[in-house]
Amino acid sequence: MKITPTGESRISQLDQSNIQFGKLYSDHMLVAHYENGKWSEAEIMPFQNLSLSPATTFIHYGQAIFEGVKAYKDAEGNPLIFRPRDNWKRMNVSARRMAMPEIPESLFMDGLRELISLDRDWIPSGENTSLYIRPFMFAVDEFIGVRPAEKFTFMIITSPAGPYYAKPVSIFVQDKYVRAFPGGTGYIKSAGNYGMCMQPTQEIREKGYDQILWTDGFEHKYVQEIGTMNVFFVIGDKVITPDLEQGTILSGVTRDSIITLLREKNIVVEERALSLEEIEAAHKNGTLKEAFGAGTAASIAPIAQLNVHGTIIDLPPVETWEIANEVKKELSDIRYGRIADTHGWVERLS
Repeated sequence: MKITPTGESRISQLDQSNIQFGKLYSDHMLVAHYENGKWSEAEIMPFQNLSLSPATTFIHYGQAIFEGVKAYKDAEGNPLIFRPRDNWKRMNVSARRMAMPEIPESLFMDGLRELISLDRDWIPSGENTSLYIRPFMFAVDEFIGVRPAEKFTFMIITSPAGPYYAKPVSIFVQDKYVRAFPGGTGYIKSAGNYGMCMQPTQEIREKGYDQILWTDGFEHKYVQEIGTMNVFFVIGDKVITPDLEQGTILSGVTRDSIITLLREKNIVVEERALSLEEIEAAHKNGTLKEAFGAGTAASIAPIAQLNVHGTIIDLPPVETWEIANEVKKELSDIRYGRIADTHGWVERLS
């Protein structure tokens, strides 16, 4: 692929002691175009603005998808990319649902590796830091008629990241708005899924909450996912997380990693429908021990409090938790190369 290095790096702008998520972008980006039924050769170039027609399709009709991946540094300073092939597979699930072309594995993986290798100095070295990687694709037909587009652009940009949540989060259980129904797009990472959440999120933040816990669209009875994360509850000696059967929540890579690690420890994990009534009952009888969100950006985010239709549920102090804290440490140790990766999750760049 063609690689054009930047003439002047901006890495001096990176303050490793104060990294804010999504505020600063690395020196380079990857770009590839799809037209006449085939992908062009990828190109890596200096990070820069785009030039687009006001009639560009995705602006009007939201034909756009994205992924989130992270790269870490091991003790020797080598980049480690966590489960990028799973993100490639999931991105193609999103592409199919949005009538977009699938991205070849070689384009995604080779481009990703070259980009990270070029900008490896942008990967922070501190604990709980990483390089956030954002692959995305959008329709670029210059046409405002409503139809599936024929031209697309695939890009990857990266951004140094610190902790997404600096402290345990407070969650508002949503009983007015609906995020997803069966048959919809709740299971993919499409731009529109997040755009429609902005007003509800703004409303709950004005009330002092960090995020929404979405519920089913029929009864507002069963939990689904948090705005930026899948969700887990520890009730008694079991870990319970909503299942994927209805197609209304994202099949999270971090979610899958957590389930795998917990089951290896012989901890019972149930993927099933979980009602608010069951959560409230567990809180009343003292068996609700932990609750946490899980996602690439957030990693594992403890939940401090839930507002369930006006009823406040305070979780026990995070320091007393066993399951979330243990699996978070193991996952971090794998990502930073401190323990053996027995699952083939980590892509190493020497």
